[in-house]
Amino acid sequence: MEKSRPLWDNPLQFVFACISYAVGLGNVWRFPYLCQMYGGGGFLIPYLIMLIVEGMPLLYLELAVGQRMRQGSIGAWKIISPYLCGVGVASVVVSFFLSMYYNVINAWAFWYLFHSFQDPLPWATCPLNSNRTGYEEECEKTSSTQYFWYRETLNISPSLEDSGTIQWEQALCLMLAWLVVYLCILRGTASTGKVVYITASLPYCVLIIYLIRGLTLHGAVNGLVYMFTPKLEQLSNPKTWISAATQIFFSLGLGFGSLIAFASYNEPSNNCERHAIIVSLINSTTSIFASIVTFSIYGFKATFNYESCINKVILLLINAFDLEEGSVTADNLSDVKEYLMATYPQEYAQLSPQLKNCSLEAELDTAVQGTGLAFIVYSEAIKNMEVPQLYSILYFVMLLMLGIGSMLGNTAAILTPLTDSKVITARFPKEVISGAVCLINCVIGLTFTMEAGNYWFDIFNDYAATLSLLLIVLVETIAVCYIYGIRRFEKDLHGMIGRKPNWYWKIMWAFASPLVIVSLFIFYITDYILTGTLQYQAWDATQGQLVTKDYPSYALAVIGLLVAASTMCIPLGALVTFIRKRLKRERVSTVA
Repeated sequence: MEKSRPLWDNPLQFVFACISYAVGLGNVWRFPYLCQMYGGGGFLIPYLIMLIVEGMPLLYLELAVGQRMRQGSIGAWKIISPYLCGVGVASVVVSFFLSMYYNVINAWAFWYLFHSFQDPLPWATCPLNSNRTGYEEECEKTSSTQYFWYRETLNISPSLEDSGTIQWEQALCLMLAWLVVYLCILRGTASTGKVVYITASLPYCVLIIYLIRGLTLHGAVNGLVYMFTPKLEQLSNPKTWISAATQIFFSLGLGFGSLIAFASYNEPSNNCERHAIIVSLINSTTSIFASIVTFSIYGFKATFNYESCINKVILLLINAFDLEEGSVTADNLSDVKEYLMATYPQEYAQLSPQLKNCSLEAELDTAVQGTGLAFIVYSEAIKNMEVPQLYSILYFVMLLMLGIGSMLGNTAAILTPLTDSKVITARFPKEVISGAVCLINCVIGLTFTMEAGNYWFDIFNDYAATLSLLLIVLVETIAVCYIYGIRRFEKDLHGMIGRKPNWYWKIMWAFASPLVIVSLFIFYITDYILTGTLQYQAWDATQGQLVTKDYPSYALAVIGLLVAASTMCIPLGALVTFIRKRLKRERVSTVA
């Protein structure tokens, strides 16, 4: 079915839509973590190589397929081959899983945003206990920011087995998040084009403000030096290359069907090759830019914690040994400790358990990603800034824009195949279809607002998409190159943009990109097998820290269903098509 009219008013609007979808939370909270884990500036080498080998070619392929077929993911792959209808269905299923839990991040961002107007910020200090004689015991064992996240925000249970009840504050925030998404897509996907200008551009404004502020913070240089100091030995680590490939793959949003859906509303003559290059480069540049901001914040936080640790040790020594005020400084601390250890061995031995070993390098080495970075590390840094309320509001507004932009892409991947169907659109208007999708996701998403909801969030985040997307994009690449035919695809591109793809694109599509995807697929399967029993991180309130626990059997069953629900769509779709064709031939032969 041909689209009645293009969605986008102009090509720039399409680019903004792709940027709004592709540039998401992963650029802000996962890429800096990978830089920290795998060699600092050295990680950029495999990252940029994977961008060339994997990112740009696969993004170009998906945009070209959507623009040429003028359909959502289900219709597009069905046109290429009826046996590939399951590929589109698999993309819709993965996008549905993603939508179920991803909007919970926006709910958390709303929760923190609402609390950002308080003075002081509620995560700045530990709350008093019920007797008002001291601080809450759990908070004293951890930190005020961790306490606010795990207890005040999540009210997290000690394990997955303790489901608990729905946290209605979080549930209301989730409903608000879905209401915002619904209002953005109220008139079908056409209204998305107006929203993406804000969701794509506002995060950059906030990042620039944070960059200016971050570079002026005390200790920011320490973080930037840490980031840009390459650890080239990490290049021999296979996980470095796997992580770089995975980051490129998921940050561009390949395999979800969103890019195909967006491109299906393009003018047939749109230069999708140029746009694939632009979006890829902007996405990767944003990751590096966000890392500079993040590491300046890291440097400030690490330096603040290091100096606080030093000051506590100095205060302990002065009070314990009745030293003169100002006689002990950070510069002579090690010398003073050696002197006291030699002069007062017994007294020093009694005090030594309270003397922490302060290290700036250790503070910088603390690797955090995901919600830990977004809602704990940044909150820790913000509370120590001047005018913390302002920077807190800016930061969580940015998170909301990134999250909502990604949600618009996810819902488009679901809605476009539905609105492509004459059967559905003949019975229901677009507003009802959009509302039904949002309502179903919101109701299911209430699971993630329970006391054990964060554990389920981690399950969906870790297992709902990884293997499924790799298989989907592998089949997509093979389908275009070897089923539809790369020569035929060349002619289609020549008809659309006026020239055939050069040798680089063809080599990447036919050989290099599939080889990278197969390598990733093998790595993940091998990693799952070698890992043995899957485990998760549970919050222990008595210790004030995370502890490792094994997933219960029913959680493992859910993980298996999440992977199977999408991946099995591909062979099942081919099987159903084969049976239908077989039955049709038998009916024709019977009539004849």
